[in-house]
Amino acid sequence: MAHPKRRTSSAVRDKRRTHYKLTPKAVTLCPNTGELHLRHKAYVVDGDLYHNGQLAIKNYSKVSAAPAADTTGDDE
Repeated sequence: MAHPKRRTSSAVRDKRRTHYKLTPKAVTLCPNTGELHLRHKAYVVDGDLYHNGQLAIKNYSKVSAAPAADTTGDDE
């Protein structure tokens, strides 16, 4: 296995890491609802689901997780 011959100094290490940075998320203001949302993602406003500035599903509600299976072992 390869091992470094010399220790990497903190200055060299930090100069290498200068390009590792976060970029801000692309946020857009919807022209129809006036809501801020992530681009290319659906978003809920007043219980309605919108995508691409158009109403996708009226009276939208999130699907809850499936109920847990009964683990008591009563059914045989």
